[in-house]
Amino acid sequence: MGLSMNKMELPFIREMFDAISPKYDLLNRLLSLRQDVYWRREMVRAMRIPDKGGMVLDIACGTGDVALEILRQKGSGVNVFGADFSPGMLRLAKDKIKHSGIHLLAGNAFHLPFREETFDAVTIAFGIRNIADKLSVLKKFHEHLKPGGMILVLELATPPKGLLLSLYLFYFKKILPIIGWFFSKNLMAYKYLPASVMNFPPAPAFAEIMRSAGFSNVSWRRLTFGIATLYAGIKP
Repeated sequence: MGLSMNKMELPFIREMFDAISPKYDLLNRLLSLRQDVYWRREMVRAMRIPDKGGMVLDIACGTGDVALEILRQKGSGVNVFGADFSPGMLRLAKDKIKHSGIHLLAGNAFHLPFREETFDAVTIAFGIRNIADKLSVLKKFHEHLKPGGMILVLELATPPKGLLLSLYLFYFKKILPIIGWFFSKNLMAYKYLPASVMNFPPAPAFAEIMRSAGFSNVSWRRLTFGIATLYAGIKP
């Protein structure tokens, strides 16, 4: 029986990420053949923010990779905030971002302690598929953005039909969970990963959700043969 995504409640997701946090970075690099590093770089490269005093919020910041990449590319004049609901992930992030000036906070994406129109950009990498009500959370991100601010969403996807899709699905459903279990000892987490990706809306449908949340100039770009997708939109 497949995993039922509508029965995956928030505590399950949080506990799962807490459990795998010690091996999270290792498995990201290993299972994606380091493509996750390239994908994050492309997301930050697409970001348009002021050089001085720019404000960026990274939702589901995990161990801090996106936040650190923002500083690498955009410079220390940018103010970066990272939010995550997993204490395990935030503990690891705290160690990685020492002396960087990045601000970390524990928080649910629906209830963040920021005023409206605070940020020049909001990012979320590999996190929105874990949120059931995508329209409502995108509306929240929209509220936190300044007029003209940018939303950037990076998410795993399935490649187009054909031989590549067949090979990808075999790896994703059969091989990846075994590797993930071997290193993390958490088989459920790496069975959940393929299920969550397979249940994510196709790119045109997700782009339409972004438009419904109030974003304009919505676009998407497939990365690495379509196994990840980068979405972008602007708050008018």
